[in-house]
Amino acid sequence: MISEFIESWGLFHNVYLTGWLIGLLLSLVGVVVVARDQIFLSAAVSQASTMGIALGLWMSNTFADVQGLWLHVDSFLSFMAVTFAVIAALVTTRSHERVRESAEAITGWVFLLSASLAILILAHSPHGLDEIHRLLSSSIIGATVGDVITFGVLLVSTALLIAAAYRRILLFTLDPVLAVAVGMKLQYWRMITAIWLGLSVGLSLRASGMLYTFGCLVLPALVAKNLCREIRTVFFLSPLVALTTGAIGFVLANHYDYPPAQMAVVLLCLSLVLAWTLRWLRN
Repeated sequence: MISEFIESWGLFHNVYLTGWLIGLLLSLVGVVVVARDQIFLSAAVSQASTMGIALGLWMSNTFADVQGLWLHVDSFLSFMAVTFAVIAALVTTRSHERVRESAEAITGWVFLLSASLAILILAHSPHGLDEIHRLLSSSIIGATVGDVITFGVLLVSTALLIAAAYRRILLFTLDPVLAVAVGMKLQYWRMITAIWLGLSVGLSLRASGMLYTFGCLVLPALVAKNLCREIRTVFFLSPLVALTTGAIGFVLANHYDYPPAQMAVVLLCLSLVLAWTLRWLRN
């Protein structure tokens, strides 16, 4: 099994590296998401990113005859994915105070609107609908060396940001009242985390699809949360869980000829069941 995986490395190394880097990146971002009980927010942001890609595909098809437009470049779809993910994250974290509605209600509205519009925008474009279905089902086959570099840079940047602002991130995440008391501007931190969440989710979804993106964002952090007593440990265990399940999942998927993203997410779900069981036995 291992030897077969090693033999496939030459052909699929970009896929494997991209999948692992995405898992590591999202598992770090997901610690803050899970600690702030914003799991459904990540689903809404992922869906909004899908809608951004759908709109980008529609624009590319509509203006296909116009020469010189960068709408035809693949990077434009990544730009649309990130833009709509960031907008959704900002809307769901800030607008509920202005419209006097709960954050869950705004998040649900964003999710349902994005899910519906993504299909309606491309309802008359079979190629576009195929792309949306691919994103929803998740497939990291086709990842390039550019994806490896992009997510490598994002991962290092995220790790450095967490290391440099670790105490402030803890205060913002766990005790907003104390954070305000020591002079932290919560609106500023909400904006920073929303932008970073949107950037990470938008780029990850474009490369690996919604299932793998959402799974890597919340499941490793949930596993670590159930096994650890301190959030400091969660920041170390969450990426370890993501990398371990990703590595095992890709090896199994290669051996049994299954989609790697789905296999990795199944292993993450089983890991969470194991974590719940261990927590129950411990208590």
